[in-house]
Amino acid sequence: MTRPILIIGAGPAGLMAAEILAGAGYGVEIHDAMPSPARKFLMAGRGGLNITHSEPLDRFITRYGAARPFMDPLIRAFPPLALRDWCQGLGVETFVGSSGRVFPNSFKASILLRAWLKRLEGLGVRLFTRHRWAGWAADGAVLFDTPTGRVGLHSAATLLAMGGASWPRLGSDGGWAPLLAARGVPLAPFRPSNSGFDVAWSPGFLERAEGQPLKRIALTFQDRTVPGELVVTRTGLEGGALYALSAPLREALERDGRATLAMDLKPDLTLPQVQNKLARTPPADSLANRLRKGLALGPPIGALIRECAGDADLGRTAALAALIKALPVTLSGQRGLDRAISSAGGIKLSALDSNLMISAVPGTFACGEMLDWEAPTGGYLLQACYATAIAAAKGVARFLSHPSGDGGNPG
Repeated sequence: MTRPILIIGAGPAGLMAAEILAGAGYGVEIHDAMPSPARKFLMAGRGGLNITHSEPLDRFITRYGAARPFMDPLIRAFPPLALRDWCQGLGVETFVGSSGRVFPNSFKASILLRAWLKRLEGLGVRLFTRHRWAGWAADGAVLFDTPTGRVGLHSAATLLAMGGASWPRLGSDGGWAPLLAARGVPLAPFRPSNSGFDVAWSPGFLERAEGQPLKRIALTFQDRTVPGELVVTRTGLEGGALYALSAPLREALERDGRATLAMDLKPDLTLPQVQNKLARTPPADSLANRLRKGLALGPPIGALIRECAGDADLGRTAALAALIKALPVTLSGQRGLDRAISSAGGIKLSALDSNLMISAVPGTFACGEMLDWEAPTGGYLLQACYATAIAAAKGVARFLSHPSGDGGNPG
């Protein structure tokens, strides 16, 4: 009996790899620790599943930061347009939103997932749930802890797609890291990405502003400016504009214990334009009225400016205009992995060969968020999970067809 390819993890990366390999005629089994597949994928779809982004490909690839050289050929081999075509093949039409993000017409992940699982079933893929990976036996068998006890399975090759370490209750708990470290696989520590940041708000500010959105703002940190929106939370700030700056902000916090960014409350206007509009408002008016009349800025902007302005004289038009264009907001920390949308860290990219096989564990491949890369929200995360899964699946096929291939089990 021919040994199957074992795919460990039933998230988007694992399912995509299974589709590629089963479509090429291989016997494929997917094993997942959770009671049902793609739980984090379904959670991501609750607010409207952001599949990918429509921006030009050369710009798209810059979103992967330090991992760009690794991601570049993989994304070009399976770009956003190919992902949209794949969705269409499942009967799921997509559209480009006003932000450039791409969504299913239904906004629902569940519809896509049902069609996908039906396709995989038609390809003969077998799915096993409540099978938690437990490493390898001495004879190279892949071990799983199951409801009926520990089992060992021999595979033609093994592809790991267990996700990173964010939202652990949905299955991505990073519990695989010690098993790979024990085999000498180089790992980078897990760190939160696309998460909220802490700000030491005063009680008075929170009474006025907690839960309030900050719309059409822009954040600048170091040499990068990101437009977007934020929400004031009890502990600090959340939102896409911050998520896009996760990596440099995290590094600054780790290095200095704090990070101060500049918030532009009117990015569509220049500093002289802001100053001129404020100058037309009655000087005797309250701060809230000057902001509302001159710049159409409502609450909680006035409270936010007072919170962050320090000793600035808000009665001086020039000083107030300068704060509106570059309000200093000091971050004191970052929210943890349990609430982060994604994580940085995992298997170092240098640990993989050109087939995405783990060099220290021949016959074992890896893809998706298990790898040490990060990207902002906006469709970049899912796109990379799919692209790395396809590359790893093709790497498995090349490995198995190579004359020197021996089945690929470690041990």
